[in-house]
Amino acid sequence: MLDDFLVRALLVGTCIALVTGPFGCFVVWRRMAYFGDTMAHSALLGITLALLFEVNSGLGVFVVASLLAIVLVMLQRRADLPNDTLLGILSHSTLALGLIVIGLLTRAPVDVMAYLFGDVLAVTRQDLLLTFAAGAVALTMLLFIWRPLLAGTVNEELARAECSNIQPANIAFLVLLAAVIAIAIKIVGILLITAMLVIPAATARKLARSPEMMAVMASALGVLAVWMGLYSSMTWDTPAGPAIVVSALLLFLVCQVLPLKKG
Repeated sequence: MLDDFLVRALLVGTCIALVTGPFGCFVVWRRMAYFGDTMAHSALLGITLALLFEVNSGLGVFVVASLLAIVLVMLQRRADLPNDTLLGILSHSTLALGLIVIGLLTRAPVDVMAYLFGDVLAVTRQDLLLTFAAGAVALTMLLFIWRPLLAGTVNEELARAECSNIQPANIAFLVLLAAVIAIAIKIVGILLITAMLVIPAATARKLARSPEMMAVMASALGVLAVWMGLYSSMTWDTPAGPAIVVSALLLFLVCQVLPLKKG
């Protein structure tokens, strides 16, 4: 019989995988992997500020990542710099600010490693309920903006000409992505969350025949990676978060090697 902590880990990991799958597809389609890294780096600042002001760490990550997304949109309009330069500035600046705030936390030592790599086996029932609730809201909102978001992904200029709500959909997606990162930090950590967004979606891209099928398959592959990672963690006593990401990598490599066709 499975222990309670393992059941919670399986449930919360499955929930995270189901949510990151569709969001990861847009990250892959829009070539936003570096943006995902930037959001993940900003999570350290959100966590440290939450500890400094004694509020929920997930809320801190969500607020900082959302503000970062809004700042990026504003800089894209005003700054005469390419996106990768802006992302580099924001990514390393927020990471540096997070490290500075850590130095200000004199009341208690901060376990940075736990935040960097996550600890899915330490998930509580409250974490589980919060993850399911936040994940359901994020997926519902993504379904609501799916059409304009997909249209803007395929051809942004044409979508802007035919639809007036492309920009609100883009901003909503960035805020929702911030929320997804905030709820996933507990599972795979700051350094590995981008991998969970990108790798299952990249794997599903080789297999799927439509955007909707790719989103479903990305979720399924993410769930399989979670189960494989937790199994290896319990069997060989490996860190759970990195084991999940390595499992996702193995699935990606298998799909690249096998002579699979989309249809």
